[in-house]
This record gives sequence, C-alpha cells and structure tokens, in this order.
Amino acid sequence: MDVISRLLSELDNESAWEGEKILNRNEKLVSRGRTDTNLYYVKKGSLRIYICDGDTEHCIRFGYQGSLIAALDSFMIGKPTSLIIQAIKKTELRWISRNSYRQFIRATPERMELWDELLHQFVYQQMEREQDLLTSSPSERYRRVLERSPHLFQEIPHKYIASYLRMTPETLSRIKSLDLNQ
Repeated sequence: MDVISRLLSELDNESAWEGEKILNRNEKLVSRGRTDTNLYYVKKGSLRIYICDGDTEHCIRFGYQGSLIAALDSFMIGKPTSLIIQAIKKTELRWISRNSYRQFIRATPERMELWDELLHQFVYQQMEREQDLLTSSPSERYRRVLERSPHLFQEIPHKYIASYLRMTPETLSRIKSLDLNQ
C-alpha cells in the first residue's frame, strides 16, 4: 500500500475528516489572496492548481481522484495563498483543517513517519519537475509526464497539460502526433 493510501486509511479509520464539499465545473475551491489551511482529498473529479502572471495562467499541479491537494503555502504557514485551485469538472472532496490534521499526525509516531514520507515524495516530485522545466526539451517533458502520470491524459484537458508542460496546446498536439507515429 502506498503512502497516500495508508494515510487515507488512517484518516478514515479515525473519522478525522471534518466535512465534504462538491464543486461544479470551473468553480474555485481556493482563490489567490485568501488563506485556506485545509487539506483536501479528491474523492471524484479533477482540479487544477495554477498561478496567474498578468493574463497568463500557469498550471503547476493537478488533483484527481485519490489525490491530496492543498494551497500549500497557506496550509504550511497560514499565509494568504498565491495559488488558485479550480475544478476542471464536477468534483467531490473531503477536507480536514490544518490544526485537526496536525493533531491527527502527531498522535502516533507511525503517522509522523507517514507524513514525513509523504513530504519527502512531494519534494522529490517538485525537484524532478523543476529539472524537467529547466533542462528538458518540450518532447522530453511530454514523455516524462506520460511515463510518470499516463492517467493525466484521460483526466485533464490538453490545454491545461500544455500549460503544465510550459508549451502551447499546438506544440503539445504536434509532439503527441509525432509520438504516435513513431
């Protein structure tokens, strides 16, 4: 069982979730400039986490069934977030507040180890992503995401995947077409 599954099992066994929320397509869960210190579990649906640079939106992460998401800057240090989290399609979530989650995690050494392992995985994923963006060609970025997360291409519209990969939707289509013809 992976780390997230073990953590979710513990949260479920303790009935630690504080509530559920349903978002309609395009509805925002978190808005830039607001403080949101909740941790969310995506029961169903998908979301994008993005930032705005003028009129340009940059997708930095996705949430989909079975994943945990948060406005990480708010969740970790309680400050207003620079992120926007928006439902891509109708999405069902469970949530727990940072304070309740901290109490839950600190209750046992095993839970502290789970949290530590989850954070290590997250940091490693972020490092891989940064390296990809800085050193890989668009086609290499596409192939690496396809290898790591093939389900993204079934869950997430291509325009958002293109933004995540820092390319235009047309470039992504061209790369996918070339990849299919090889």
